[in-house]
Amino acid sequence: MTTTTRTEEPSTSRKPAHGKLARNAIGTMSVVFMVVATAAPITAMAGNTPYIIGYGVGKNAPGVFLAVTIVLTIFSIGYVRLARHITTTGAFYGFVSHGLGRLLGLGSGVLALFAYLIFEVAIAGAFAYFADAGLKNLGFQIDWIWLALGVLVINSILAYFKINIGAAVLGVFLILEIAVLGLHAIGGLAHPAADGYMLETLNPFNAFTAIAGGSVGLAFFLGFWSWVGFESTAIYGEESRNPRRTVPLATYISVIGIGLFYTIVTWATVVTNGADHAISLVTSEGADPTNVFVEPLTNNWGSWAATAFYVLMVTGSFACSLAFHNSASRYLYALGRDNVARFMMPLGKTHHSHHSPYVASITQTIIAAVLVVILYVTGISAYDTFVLIGLMGTLSILCVQVLASIAVIGYFRKHHKDEWNWFTTFIAPVLSAIAMIGVIGLLIMNQESAVGGTAAASWLFPLIPYIVGILFVLALLWGSYLRSKDPEVYDKLGRMVLDTGDVDKSESVEEKS
Repeated sequence: MTTTTRTEEPSTSRKPAHGKLARNAIGTMSVVFMVVATAAPITAMAGNTPYIIGYGVGKNAPGVFLAVTIVLTIFSIGYVRLARHITTTGAFYGFVSHGLGRLLGLGSGVLALFAYLIFEVAIAGAFAYFADAGLKNLGFQIDWIWLALGVLVINSILAYFKINIGAAVLGVFLILEIAVLGLHAIGGLAHPAADGYMLETLNPFNAFTAIAGGSVGLAFFLGFWSWVGFESTAIYGEESRNPRRTVPLATYISVIGIGLFYTIVTWATVVTNGADHAISLVTSEGADPTNVFVEPLTNNWGSWAATAFYVLMVTGSFACSLAFHNSASRYLYALGRDNVARFMMPLGKTHHSHHSPYVASITQTIIAAVLVVILYVTGISAYDTFVLIGLMGTLSILCVQVLASIAVIGYFRKHHKDEWNWFTTFIAPVLSAIAMIGVIGLLIMNQESAVGGTAAASWLFPLIPYIVGILFVLALLWGSYLRSKDPEVYDKLGRMVLDTGDVDKSESVEEKS
């Protein structure tokens, strides 16, 4: 069977033909806004940092974020090299398909879709948890399921329209999140506790030392979970202006910018609270873990800053859920466009005027809503939805990132030997794959401590690794079936790319529509 890459000519118009995403719709900063919103700085800081401090590595929490920054920057080196050659809304799906073959490409595409799909569910749980706390303070009582379903509906409505509308909404919330976290960092570093600045906490090697009763695996799981979404820069390649420049630049800005910001904010949190007091604020009986932020904000800036923090935890989790909705919708669209299964064909449609993947978006909303209802009726709380589904999604995306790292090596050795480089297309991908395999091992070995007592006692908890593994195997089996029974469809898996003038013409069949 010949190797083919189906390509589309880029359009200079913002009004693509029916069935295509909007070309030239967003620039670098719009992509950065959506990607950083997916990482959700305030949700990551409020939801993860306290637990890294209290149940992971204590005062060495800043070192965790710095270590993860280094690993993900190394991963990005090979990732952006692929993105310069392969522009596709399927991202991992297309990358792995070109680098390791269609079977593994389909498997990675399904796992990536699964991860982004359930991440919206996880963040809907976080939104419901934060919103419920705020409404109770105002004297209102609303069951968390209605809050979660409400945010899913709002996501679907916003995603129905042009992508730049969603980008604008995310941009506003993101700026506000960064502003309040920046205030916390400035106030915290200006008012250190008796322990001083504790510069040793910035050493990434110290991040591998757990406190008594703590877990390094928990710390690194939460660290990687805080970043999930930065890699979605490539998903927006087909809708970006000059994707060969936009995607790599947005990726580096996102991963390094997020990493340094997380490190500084966490360092300020430890510095202003003091090592022991920071731990006690999280682990004391009946404690609210977010007090590691709220207490210093109140002391350093006044009660208005704490109130703003609480409000932005709600709006930030909403922005994060919308960003994951956009990512999942585009994976569904990519798989539908490739006719992976006949029932998925409608998912490859776009709106006639908004050029959004509206069928995929609505489908995503329905699936997410069904999952929320299942979790609710089986007794899983809003917060446990966040941690359990977050664990499953993070495990899925780490597996895909391992495959993507290896795909870099395969792609350049097979298709672009003239651009093979000992560091960017070999050493960096190998190091990132090894590091992520190590994190997966830590995550599985420390799975129970990663989610806590009530979540670990749920029916879903022991099934998480099996769900991820079985889904990947089923995708491989379906790909094998297509290879045998429908070779024409199989030949197209992960091969639809936007022709930016850098497609390997010797092995491509140009498809103009």
